[in-house]
Amino acid sequence: MNKDWLSIFQGQHPAIIAGPCSAETPEQVMTIARGLPKLVKVFRAGIWKPRTRPGGFEGVGAIGLKWLQDVKKETGMLLATEVATAEHVQLCLEHDIDILWIGARTAVNPFAVQELADALKGTDKIVLLKNPVNPDLSLWMGGLERLATAGIQKLGVIHRGFSTYEKTKYRNIPEWQIPLDLKSQLPNIPIFCDPSHITGNRNKIFGVSQQALDLNYDGLMIETHCDPDNAWSDAAQQVTPSQLNDIITKLQVRNITDDTAEFLQQIKAYRIQIDDMDSKLLDLLRKRMLISDEIGKLKKEKNVAVFQQDRWTKILEKMQEEGQHIGFTEEFITEIYTAIHQESIYRQDRVINKGNE
Repeated sequence: MNKDWLSIFQGQHPAIIAGPCSAETPEQVMTIARGLPKLVKVFRAGIWKPRTRPGGFEGVGAIGLKWLQDVKKETGMLLATEVATAEHVQLCLEHDIDILWIGARTAVNPFAVQELADALKGTDKIVLLKNPVNPDLSLWMGGLERLATAGIQKLGVIHRGFSTYEKTKYRNIPEWQIPLDLKSQLPNIPIFCDPSHITGNRNKIFGVSQQALDLNYDGLMIETHCDPDNAWSDAAQQVTPSQLNDIITKLQVRNITDDTAEFLQQIKAYRIQIDDMDSKLLDLLRKRMLISDEIGKLKKEKNVAVFQQDRWTKILEKMQEEGQHIGFTEEFITEIYTAIHQESIYRQDRVINKGNE
């Protein structure tokens, strides 16, 4: 796995892949392609659309591949679309689609990924694997291994966020640590961010895109439509070509790979401080849990239930209020204290039921 194939973007950083969530009509596809900023080298469009529930628009199907060919003929842009079956792969190869990506719903199924790997065996096409819908790094990396074992050389990944039952400000929570862990284990594989699917909201795309660049991502895949509000799928998260140009213009590329002595010295000092604080945090949590154990003993003695709803509600509200005053988001505080509370409940339950196993 290497980044050599990124040369198709002609040195552009970040590399930009743009186009509609779904190809709808030949006129819509061509209008968008003509309106994209000139620096966009790859045009994307969904041809087959896996929907969460039946009855929605599921893509125009193979006829849309001809529309994409017309885009390449007129604009010279390379083409990208999603594949979910071996038949999709064969049709894309027949229509000379340059980049094939495997979607999040497919990536979660090793059997499906293996079927696609077998269908792609021997091809020199670029293949991008989106993260699985669930936050599972091993599953994501396993998909890459299946593709690499099939002899596919031009590989990359797309970070599109992870599904969650809880309501957050994101459509799919980014869980940035997971793609960063993947980057640390596979430092040479290109990684793209899909801010459209992470946010589900066109007004938040710039912020997530900038964060991805700050984390040294190689590129962005941004859904772009000539009339987003009337798009046949995912209307809220698509931007116009003009808005895309504004986003690209405002993005700042950070020189986070500076190897000067001063930079290395400063970042080493900061990391030492963080390591020290992390150790202190763990020690504080240890002490907190020892107190929870004592509370568990008291509850056992008095025959009191482990979970106390009123107490938990008060703790969470208090911490959310305090966290807001020092600049933390409500989501961040909720996730941390939910994890702490769950561990405390587990430990108290173990104390109360000791000897009853």
